[in-house]
Amino acid sequence: MEKLYKSTRGHQQPLDFYTSILQGIANDGGLLVPAFPFEKKDLNALLDLNYVDLATEVIGSFVPEDAKEDIRRCAQGAYDSGLFKEGVVPVVKAGNEYVMELFQGPTAAFKDLALSILPRFMTLSLKKKGENREVMILAATSGDTGKAALEGFKDVEGTCIKVFYPIDGVSAIQKQQMITTTGSNVEIIGIEGNFDDAQTAVKKAFGSAELKALCDQHDVFLSSANSINIGRLIPQIVYYFHAYLSLVKRGDLKMGDEVNFTVPSGNFGDCLAGWIAKNMGVPVHKFIVASNKNKILTDFFTTGVYDTHREFYKTNAPAMDILVSSNLERLVWFMVDGDSEKVDAFYHELNTSGEYKVDADTLARIQKEFTAGYQSEEEVLANIKDCYEKNHYVLDTHTACGYGVYQNYVKETGDTTPNILLSTASPYKFPESVYEALTGEKVDVYTAIEKLHAFTGVEIPYPLKGIKDREILHKGVIKRDDILKTIGDRIKEL
Repeated sequence: MEKLYKSTRGHQQPLDFYTSILQGIANDGGLLVPAFPFEKKDLNALLDLNYVDLATEVIGSFVPEDAKEDIRRCAQGAYDSGLFKEGVVPVVKAGNEYVMELFQGPTAAFKDLALSILPRFMTLSLKKKGENREVMILAATSGDTGKAALEGFKDVEGTCIKVFYPIDGVSAIQKQQMITTTGSNVEIIGIEGNFDDAQTAVKKAFGSAELKALCDQHDVFLSSANSINIGRLIPQIVYYFHAYLSLVKRGDLKMGDEVNFTVPSGNFGDCLAGWIAKNMGVPVHKFIVASNKNKILTDFFTTGVYDTHREFYKTNAPAMDILVSSNLERLVWFMVDGDSEKVDAFYHELNTSGEYKVDADTLARIQKEFTAGYQSEEEVLANIKDCYEKNHYVLDTHTACGYGVYQNYVKETGDTTPNILLSTASPYKFPESVYEALTGEKVDVYTAIEKLHAFTGVEIPYPLKGIKDREILHKGVIKRDDILKTIGDRIKEL
Protein backbone atom coordinates (compact mmCIF):
# COMPACT_ATOMS: atom_id res chain seq x y z
CA MET A 1 0.00 0.00 0.00
CA GLU A 2 1.37 3.40 -0.99
CA LYS A 3 1.58 5.78 1.95
CA LEU A 4 0.03 9.06 0.90
CA TYR A 5 -0.83 12.25 2.78
CA LYS A 6 -4.00 14.26 2.28
CA SER A 7 -5.15 17.72 3.34
CA THR A 8 -7.38 18.12 6.39
CA ARG A 9 -9.53 20.40 4.21
CA GLY A 10 -9.84 18.01 1.27
CA HIS A 11 -8.98 20.25 -1.68
CA GLN A 12 -5.57 18.85 -2.65
CA GLN A 13 -4.66 15.58 -4.29
CA PRO A 14 -2.83 13.21 -1.90
CA LEU A 15 0.98 13.49 -1.83
CA ASP A 16 3.75 11.00 -1.19
CA PHE A 17 5.96 11.32 1.90
CA TYR A 18 8.81 13.14 0.16
CA THR A 19 6.56 15.71 -1.51
CA SER A 20 4.76 16.23 1.81
CA ILE A 21 8.06 17.06 3.52
CA LEU A 22 9.06 19.50 0.80
CA GLN A 23 5.67 21.19 0.47
CA GLY A 24 5.20 21.57 4.24
CA ILE A 25 1.55 22.63 4.18
CA ALA A 26 -1.38 21.71 1.94
CA ASN A 27 -2.01 24.16 -0.87
CA ASP A 28 -5.61 24.64 0.29
CA GLY A 29 -4.45 25.97 3.66
CA GLY A 30 -5.03 22.68 5.47
CA LEU A 31 -2.46 20.44 7.12
CA LEU A 32 -1.22 17.14 5.72
CA VAL A 33 -2.30 13.96 7.50
CA PRO A 34 -1.74 10.25 6.77
CA ALA A 35 -4.29 8.87 4.32
CA PHE A 36 -3.55 5.39 5.66
CA PRO A 37 -4.28 3.61 8.97
CA PHE A 38 -1.76 3.88 11.80
CA GLU A 39 0.40 0.78 12.08
CA LYS A 40 0.10 -1.02 15.41
CA LYS A 41 3.54 -1.81 16.81
CA ASP A 42 4.56 -4.83 18.89
CA LEU A 43 5.94 -3.17 22.04
CA ASN A 44 7.82 -6.29 23.08
CA ALA A 45 9.73 -6.22 19.81
CA LEU A 46 10.74 -2.61 20.47
CA LEU A 47 11.68 -3.03 24.14
CA ASP A 48 15.45 -3.38 23.81
CA LEU A 49 16.04 -0.95 20.93
CA ASN A 50 18.25 2.11 21.33
CA TYR A 51 16.84 5.49 20.34
CA VAL A 52 18.11 5.37 16.75
CA ASP A 53 16.67 1.92 16.13
CA LEU A 54 13.39 2.84 17.82
CA ALA A 55 13.13 5.98 15.68
CA THR A 56 13.80 3.88 12.58
CA GLU A 57 10.98 1.50 13.44
CA VAL A 58 8.41 4.14 14.40
CA ILE A 59 9.17 6.63 11.62
CA GLY A 60 9.40 3.72 9.21
CA SER A 61 5.64 3.28 9.60
CA PHE A 62 5.11 6.59 7.77
CA VAL A 63 7.47 6.26 4.80
CA PRO A 64 7.72 4.12 1.67
CA GLU A 65 8.62 0.46 2.21
CA ASP A 66 12.02 0.85 0.57
CA ALA A 67 13.04 3.89 2.67
CA LYS A 68 13.84 2.19 5.98
CA GLU A 69 17.63 2.35 5.62
CA ASP A 70 17.38 5.97 4.51
CA ILE A 71 15.43 6.73 7.67
CA ARG A 72 18.02 4.88 9.77
CA ARG A 73 20.75 7.10 8.32
CA CYS A 74 18.63 10.19 9.07
CA ALA A 75 18.12 9.02 12.67
CA GLN A 76 21.81 8.24 13.12
CA GLY A 77 22.79 11.66 11.83
CA ALA A 78 20.32 13.34 14.18
CA TYR A 79 20.63 11.36 17.39
CA ASP A 80 24.11 9.78 17.26
CA SER A 81 25.72 13.15 16.57
CA GLY A 82 27.06 13.66 20.09
CA LEU A 83 24.75 16.67 20.51
CA PHE A 84 22.29 14.81 22.72
CA LYS A 85 22.82 13.46 26.20
CA GLU A 86 23.41 9.72 26.33
CA GLY A 87 20.09 7.94 25.84
CA VAL A 88 18.75 11.05 24.04
CA VAL A 89 15.68 11.41 26.28
CA PRO A 90 16.19 10.60 29.99
CA VAL A 91 13.08 9.69 31.99
CA VAL A 92 13.52 10.54 35.68
CA LYS A 93 11.39 10.20 38.81
CA ALA A 94 10.21 13.35 40.54
CA GLY A 95 7.86 12.68 43.43
CA ASN A 96 4.60 11.08 42.31
CA GLU A 97 5.36 11.29 38.60
CA TYR A 98 7.98 10.77 35.93
CA VAL A 99 9.61 13.54 33.91
CA MET A 100 10.55 13.01 30.28
CA GLU A 101 13.53 15.34 29.75
CA LEU A 102 13.16 16.45 26.16
CA PHE A 103 15.69 19.28 26.52
CA GLN A 104 18.95 17.36 26.45
CA GLY A 105 19.87 18.40 22.91
CA PRO A 106 21.71 21.12 20.98
CA THR A 107 19.43 24.04 21.93
CA ALA A 108 18.13 22.79 25.31
CA ALA A 109 14.49 22.51 24.17
CA PHE A 110 12.16 19.72 23.07
CA LYS A 111 12.05 21.02 19.49
CA ASP A 112 15.54 19.54 18.99
CA LEU A 113 14.12 16.02 18.77
CA ALA A 114 12.24 16.82 15.55
CA LEU A 115 14.34 19.64 14.14
CA SER A 116 17.55 17.62 14.26
CA ILE A 117 16.07 15.09 11.84
CA LEU A 118 13.79 17.29 9.68
CA PRO A 119 16.68 18.77 7.65
CA ARG A 120 17.79 15.22 6.90
CA PHE A 121 14.27 14.37 5.75
CA MET A 122 14.44 17.47 3.58
CA THR A 123 17.77 16.53 2.00
CA LEU A 124 16.56 12.97 1.39
CA SER A 125 13.33 14.25 -0.17
CA LEU A 126 15.17 16.67 -2.47
CA LYS A 127 17.27 13.77 -3.72
CA LYS A 128 14.30 11.40 -4.14
CA LYS A 129 12.26 13.96 -6.09
CA GLY A 130 15.19 15.19 -8.22
CA GLU A 131 14.52 18.71 -7.00
CA ASN A 132 17.20 21.26 -7.94
CA ARG A 133 15.48 24.49 -6.88
CA GLU A 134 16.62 26.36 -3.78
CA VAL A 135 14.48 25.57 -0.74
CA MET A 136 13.50 28.54 1.41
CA ILE A 137 12.49 27.31 4.86
CA LEU A 138 10.08 29.62 6.68
CA ALA A 139 9.50 29.41 10.41
CA ALA A 140 7.55 31.43 12.96
CA THR A 141 8.67 30.97 16.54
CA SER A 142 7.48 31.71 20.04
CA GLY A 143 10.99 30.91 21.23
CA ASP A 144 12.30 27.37 20.90
CA THR A 145 11.36 26.38 17.34
CA GLY A 146 13.46 29.22 15.94
CA LYS A 147 16.79 28.24 17.43
CA ALA A 148 16.23 24.51 16.94
CA ALA A 149 15.32 25.07 13.28
CA LEU A 150 18.30 27.36 12.76
CA GLU A 151 20.69 24.81 14.23
CA GLY A 152 19.13 22.03 12.18
CA PHE A 153 19.18 23.83 8.82
CA LYS A 154 22.28 26.02 9.05
CA ASP A 155 24.71 25.28 6.22
CA VAL A 156 22.47 22.52 4.81
CA GLU A 157 23.16 22.53 1.07
CA GLY A 158 20.34 23.68 -1.17
CA THR A 159 18.40 25.41 1.62
CA CYS A 160 18.11 28.76 3.32
CA ILE A 161 16.04 29.49 6.41
CA LYS A 162 14.16 32.60 7.54
CA VAL A 163 12.89 32.72 11.12
CA PHE A 164 10.40 35.33 12.34
CA TYR A 165 10.04 35.97 16.08
CA PRO A 166 8.09 38.49 18.20
CA ILE A 167 10.68 40.89 19.60
CA ASP A 168 8.86 41.15 22.94
CA GLY A 169 7.43 37.63 23.00
CA VAL A 170 10.42 35.37 23.67
CA SER A 171 12.70 35.05 26.67
CA ALA A 172 16.00 36.93 26.77
CA ILE A 173 17.91 33.64 26.48
CA GLN A 174 15.80 32.44 23.54
CA LYS A 175 16.39 35.74 21.75
CA GLN A 176 20.12 35.67 22.42
CA GLN A 177 20.32 32.10 21.15
CA MET A 178 18.66 33.09 17.88
CA ILE A 179 20.34 36.40 17.09
CA THR A 180 23.82 34.97 17.64
CA THR A 181 23.29 32.03 15.27
CA THR A 182 26.06 31.45 12.76
CA GLY A 183 25.58 29.92 9.32
CA SER A 184 25.76 31.22 5.77
CA ASN A 185 22.12 30.41 4.95
CA VAL A 186 20.28 31.67 8.05
CA GLU A 187 18.39 34.88 8.82
CA ILE A 188 16.52 35.81 11.98
CA ILE A 189 14.01 38.66 11.75
CA GLY A 190 12.19 40.26 14.67
CA ILE A 191 8.60 41.42 14.23
CA GLU A 192 6.60 44.07 16.05
CA GLY A 193 3.75 41.72 16.91
CA ASN A 194 3.10 38.35 18.55
CA PHE A 195 3.66 34.73 17.56
CA ASP A 196 0.20 34.36 16.03
CA ASP A 197 0.96 37.30 13.71
CA ALA A 198 4.13 35.56 12.52
CA GLN A 199 2.52 32.12 12.18
CA THR A 200 -0.48 33.50 10.28
CA ALA A 201 1.79 35.35 7.84
CA VAL A 202 3.94 32.27 7.23
CA LYS A 203 0.80 30.21 6.49
CA LYS A 204 -0.42 32.92 4.11
CA ALA A 205 2.91 32.84 2.30
CA PHE A 206 2.25 29.27 1.16
CA GLY A 207 -1.07 30.26 -0.38
CA SER A 208 0.08 33.53 -1.95
CA ALA A 209 -0.20 33.63 -5.75
CA GLU A 210 2.20 36.56 -5.83
CA LEU A 211 4.89 34.68 -3.89
CA LYS A 212 4.33 31.56 -5.99
CA ALA A 213 4.98 33.61 -9.14
CA LEU A 214 8.16 35.01 -7.57
CA CYS A 215 9.29 31.51 -6.59
CA ASP A 216 8.73 30.26 -10.14
CA GLN A 217 10.63 33.23 -11.53
CA HIS A 218 13.62 32.78 -9.22
CA ASP A 219 13.71 28.95 -9.14
CA VAL A 220 12.80 28.74 -5.44
CA PHE A 221 10.19 26.83 -3.50
CA LEU A 222 8.93 27.41 0.02
CA SER A 223 8.75 24.90 2.83
CA SER A 224 8.17 25.07 6.58
CA ALA A 225 10.04 24.11 9.73
CA ASN A 226 7.01 24.69 11.95
CA SER A 227 4.92 21.81 13.22
CA ILE A 228 2.53 22.39 10.32
CA ASN A 229 5.11 20.25 8.45
CA ILE A 230 4.31 16.55 8.89
CA GLY A 231 8.07 15.96 9.08
CA ARG A 232 8.10 17.85 12.38
CA LEU A 233 5.27 15.83 13.86
CA ILE A 234 6.32 12.26 13.01
CA PRO A 235 9.66 12.25 14.93
CA GLN A 236 7.86 13.43 18.07
CA ILE A 237 5.88 10.18 18.17
CA VAL A 238 9.11 8.30 18.90
CA TYR A 239 9.72 9.66 22.37
CA TYR A 240 6.33 8.53 23.65
CA PHE A 241 7.30 4.95 22.80
CA HIS A 242 10.73 5.58 24.30
CA ALA A 243 9.38 6.91 27.61
CA TYR A 244 6.90 4.08 28.05
CA LEU A 245 9.41 1.37 27.17
CA SER A 246 12.05 2.94 29.45
CA LEU A 247 9.75 2.52 32.44
CA VAL A 248 8.87 -1.04 31.44
CA LYS A 249 12.53 -1.91 30.98
CA ARG A 250 13.48 -0.75 34.47
CA GLY A 251 10.48 -2.43 36.10
CA ASP A 252 8.47 0.67 37.02
CA LEU A 253 5.68 -0.50 34.70
CA LYS A 254 4.50 -3.89 33.53
CA MET A 255 4.05 -4.21 29.78
CA GLY A 256 0.46 -3.24 29.03
CA ASP A 257 -0.01 -0.99 32.07
CA GLU A 258 -1.62 2.31 31.16
CA VAL A 259 0.02 5.69 31.75
CA ASN A 260 -1.08 9.31 31.56
CA PHE A 261 0.93 11.94 29.73
CA THR A 262 0.81 15.56 30.87
CA VAL A 263 1.82 17.85 28.02
CA PRO A 264 2.50 21.60 28.18
CA SER A 265 0.83 22.76 24.98
CA GLY A 266 0.86 25.79 22.72
CA ASN A 267 0.69 24.75 19.07
CA PHE A 268 -0.46 21.25 20.17
CA GLY A 269 1.95 19.25 17.99
CA ASP A 270 3.65 17.59 20.96
CA CYS A 271 0.37 16.31 22.39
CA LEU A 272 -0.96 15.22 19.00
CA ALA A 273 2.18 13.11 18.50
CA GLY A 274 1.34 11.35 21.77
CA TRP A 275 -2.20 10.63 20.60
CA ILE A 276 -0.78 9.06 17.43
CA ALA A 277 1.59 6.98 19.57
CA LYS A 278 -1.44 5.74 21.51
CA ASN A 279 -3.08 4.71 18.25
CA MET A 280 0.11 2.85 17.37
CA GLY A 281 0.08 0.82 20.58
CA VAL A 282 1.33 2.86 23.56
CA PRO A 283 -1.18 2.18 26.38
CA VAL A 284 -2.43 5.66 27.37
CA HIS A 285 -5.31 6.34 29.73
CA LYS A 286 -5.47 10.14 29.46
CA PHE A 287 -3.67 13.07 27.90
CA ILE A 288 -3.62 16.05 30.27
CA VAL A 289 -3.20 19.24 28.23
CA ALA A 290 -1.59 22.11 30.14
CA SER A 291 -1.79 25.77 29.17
CA ASN A 292 -0.73 29.08 30.65
CA LYS A 293 -2.93 32.16 31.02
CA ASN A 294 -3.57 32.03 27.24
CA LYS A 295 -5.97 29.17 27.91
CA ILE A 296 -7.65 28.77 24.54
CA LEU A 297 -6.90 25.03 24.47
CA THR A 298 -8.26 24.53 27.99
CA ASP A 299 -11.48 26.25 26.96
CA PHE A 300 -11.74 24.18 23.77
CA PHE A 301 -11.29 20.84 25.52
CA THR A 302 -13.84 21.91 28.14
CA THR A 303 -16.54 23.40 25.89
CA GLY A 304 -15.82 22.39 22.29
CA VAL A 305 -15.64 26.07 21.32
CA TYR A 306 -12.45 27.44 19.78
CA ASP A 307 -12.78 31.18 20.33
CA THR A 308 -9.95 33.60 19.53
CA HIS A 309 -11.92 36.63 20.76
CA ARG A 310 -9.85 37.13 23.87
CA GLU A 311 -7.00 39.14 25.25
CA PHE A 312 -3.51 37.96 24.36
CA TYR A 313 -1.17 37.75 27.37
CA LYS A 314 2.62 37.84 27.48
CA THR A 315 3.57 35.45 30.27
CA ASN A 316 6.54 33.84 31.99
CA ALA A 317 5.92 30.75 29.83
CA PRO A 318 6.22 32.58 26.48
CA ALA A 319 6.44 29.55 24.18
CA MET A 320 2.78 28.89 25.06
CA ASP A 321 1.64 32.48 24.40
CA ILE A 322 -0.40 31.29 21.43
CA LEU A 323 -4.04 31.72 20.41
CA VAL A 324 -3.98 29.78 17.13
CA SER A 325 -2.90 26.19 17.82
CA SER A 326 -2.17 24.83 14.36
CA ASN A 327 -2.06 21.13 15.12
CA LEU A 328 -5.48 21.15 16.71
CA GLU A 329 -6.79 21.08 13.14
CA ARG A 330 -5.24 17.65 12.66
CA LEU A 331 -6.81 16.33 15.87
CA VAL A 332 -10.23 17.65 14.87
CA TRP A 333 -9.84 15.93 11.48
CA PHE A 334 -9.13 12.61 13.19
CA MET A 335 -11.99 13.11 15.65
CA VAL A 336 -14.52 13.65 12.85
CA ASP A 337 -13.27 10.49 11.11
CA GLY A 338 -11.48 12.37 8.36
CA ASP A 339 -14.53 14.36 7.27
CA SER A 340 -12.66 17.12 5.42
CA GLU A 341 -15.87 18.99 4.60
CA LYS A 342 -16.52 19.46 8.31
CA VAL A 343 -12.95 20.58 9.00
CA ASP A 344 -13.01 22.94 6.03
CA ALA A 345 -16.22 24.47 7.38
CA PHE A 346 -14.79 24.81 10.90
CA TYR A 347 -11.69 26.62 9.70
CA HIS A 348 -13.57 28.79 7.23
CA GLU A 349 -15.67 29.88 10.19
CA LEU A 350 -12.54 30.47 12.28
CA ASN A 351 -10.99 32.59 9.54
CA THR A 352 -14.12 34.66 9.02
CA SER A 353 -15.59 34.96 12.52
CA GLY A 354 -12.69 34.08 14.81
CA GLU A 355 -14.29 31.00 16.32
CA TYR A 356 -15.87 27.60 15.65
CA LYS A 357 -17.65 24.93 17.67
CA VAL A 358 -17.53 21.17 17.28
CA ASP A 359 -20.69 19.12 17.75
CA ALA A 360 -21.52 17.31 21.00
CA ASP A 361 -20.52 13.84 19.71
CA THR A 362 -17.11 15.11 18.58
CA LEU A 363 -16.52 16.85 21.91
CA ALA A 364 -17.45 13.64 23.76
CA ARG A 365 -14.90 11.68 21.70
CA ILE A 366 -12.24 14.28 22.47
CA GLN A 367 -13.00 14.40 26.20
CA LYS A 368 -12.79 10.61 26.44
CA GLU A 369 -9.06 10.87 25.73
CA PHE A 370 -8.10 14.44 26.72
CA THR A 371 -8.56 16.69 29.68
CA ALA A 372 -7.10 20.16 30.10
CA GLY A 373 -6.24 22.87 32.59
CA TYR A 374 -4.20 26.03 32.90
CA GLN A 375 -1.97 27.87 35.36
CA SER A 376 -1.53 31.56 36.09
CA GLU A 377 1.90 33.16 36.19
CA GLU A 378 1.81 33.16 39.99
CA GLU A 379 0.89 29.48 40.03
CA VAL A 380 3.76 28.71 37.64
CA LEU A 381 6.26 30.23 40.08
CA ALA A 382 4.65 28.43 43.02
CA ASN A 383 4.83 25.12 41.14
CA ILE A 384 8.56 25.53 40.51
CA LYS A 385 9.15 26.14 44.22
CA ASP A 386 6.85 23.29 45.28
CA CYS A 387 8.49 20.74 42.98
CA TYR A 388 11.98 21.77 44.07
CA GLU A 389 11.18 21.67 47.79
CA LYS A 390 9.37 18.32 47.57
CA ASN A 391 11.49 16.54 44.96
CA HIS A 392 14.68 18.59 44.57
CA TYR A 393 13.87 18.81 40.87
CA VAL A 394 14.01 22.08 38.91
CA LEU A 395 11.28 22.76 36.38
CA ASP A 396 11.23 25.41 33.67
CA THR A 397 8.15 27.62 33.48
CA HIS A 398 6.37 25.62 30.75
CA THR A 399 6.89 22.28 32.46
CA ALA A 400 5.70 23.95 35.67
CA CYS A 401 2.36 24.59 33.94
CA GLY A 402 2.10 20.86 33.37
CA TYR A 403 3.14 20.07 36.94
CA GLY A 404 0.39 22.25 38.41
CA VAL A 405 -2.32 21.10 36.00
CA TYR A 406 -1.49 17.47 36.79
CA GLN A 407 -1.64 18.06 40.55
CA ASN A 408 -5.09 19.64 40.12
CA TYR A 409 -6.20 16.75 37.90
CA VAL A 410 -5.28 14.21 40.58
CA LYS A 411 -7.12 16.20 43.26
CA GLU A 412 -10.24 16.41 41.10
CA THR A 413 -10.30 12.82 39.83
CA GLY A 414 -8.29 10.68 42.25
CA ASP A 415 -6.70 9.04 39.20
CA THR A 416 -3.68 6.98 40.31
CA THR A 417 -2.52 6.04 36.80
CA PRO A 418 1.26 6.64 36.56
CA ASN A 419 1.95 10.01 34.96
CA ILE A 420 4.73 11.07 32.60
CA LEU A 421 5.24 14.83 32.47
CA LEU A 422 6.86 16.17 29.30
CA SER A 423 9.61 18.59 30.29
CA THR A 424 9.93 20.87 27.32
CA ALA A 425 12.90 23.12 28.09
CA SER A 426 15.87 23.51 30.40
CA PRO A 427 15.17 25.78 33.40
CA TYR A 428 18.20 27.79 32.25
CA LYS A 429 16.24 29.05 29.24
CA PHE A 430 14.05 31.02 31.66
CA PRO A 431 16.48 31.56 34.54
CA GLU A 432 15.07 34.85 35.88
CA SER A 433 11.63 33.33 36.48
CA VAL A 434 12.98 30.05 37.86
CA TYR A 435 15.44 31.75 40.22
CA GLU A 436 12.75 34.18 41.41
CA ALA A 437 10.42 31.25 42.05
CA LEU A 438 13.00 29.47 44.18
CA THR A 439 14.38 32.44 46.13
CA GLY A 440 12.01 35.38 45.75
CA GLU A 441 14.91 37.43 44.36
CA LYS A 442 14.67 39.24 41.03
CA VAL A 443 17.94 39.49 39.10
CA ASP A 444 18.92 40.01 35.45
CA VAL A 445 19.00 37.05 33.11
CA TYR A 446 22.74 36.34 33.09
CA THR A 447 23.13 36.80 36.83
CA ALA A 448 20.17 34.43 37.20
CA ILE A 449 21.99 31.69 35.29
CA GLU A 450 24.96 31.80 37.62
CA LYS A 451 22.87 32.14 40.78
CA LEU A 452 20.51 29.34 39.73
CA HIS A 453 23.49 27.06 39.20
CA ALA A 454 24.96 27.99 42.57
CA PHE A 455 21.61 27.51 44.33
CA THR A 456 20.57 24.19 42.79
CA GLY A 457 23.77 22.60 41.50
CA VAL A 458 21.95 21.70 38.28
CA GLU A 459 24.40 21.72 35.40
CA ILE A 460 24.15 24.58 32.90
CA PRO A 461 23.47 23.01 29.45
CA TYR A 462 26.42 23.29 27.07
CA PRO A 463 24.39 25.25 24.46
CA LEU A 464 23.89 28.05 27.00
CA LYS A 465 27.39 28.30 28.43
CA GLY A 466 29.01 31.60 27.49
CA ILE A 467 25.91 32.77 25.62
CA LYS A 468 26.19 36.30 27.02
CA ASP A 469 29.45 36.95 25.16
CA ARG A 470 28.45 35.67 21.71
CA GLU A 471 28.43 38.16 18.85
CA ILE A 472 25.01 39.45 17.77
CA LEU A 473 24.71 38.70 14.06
CA HIS A 474 21.03 39.38 13.32
CA LYS A 475 19.49 42.76 14.15
CA GLY A 476 16.62 43.08 11.66
CA VAL A 477 13.17 44.11 12.93
CA ILE A 478 10.08 44.65 10.76
CA LYS A 479 6.43 45.49 11.28
CA ARG A 480 4.07 42.51 11.35
CA ASP A 481 2.32 43.67 8.17
CA ASP A 482 5.64 43.56 6.29
CA ILE A 483 6.33 39.83 6.71
CA LEU A 484 5.01 38.75 3.30
CA LYS A 485 6.83 41.63 1.56
CA THR A 486 10.05 40.64 3.35
CA ILE A 487 9.68 37.03 2.21
CA GLY A 488 9.16 38.26 -1.35
CA ASP A 489 12.25 40.46 -1.14
CA ARG A 490 14.32 37.52 0.07
CA ILE A 491 13.07 35.32 -2.79
CA LYS A 492 14.20 37.97 -5.26
CA GLU A 493 17.68 37.93 -3.71
CA LEU A 494 18.21 34.20 -4.33
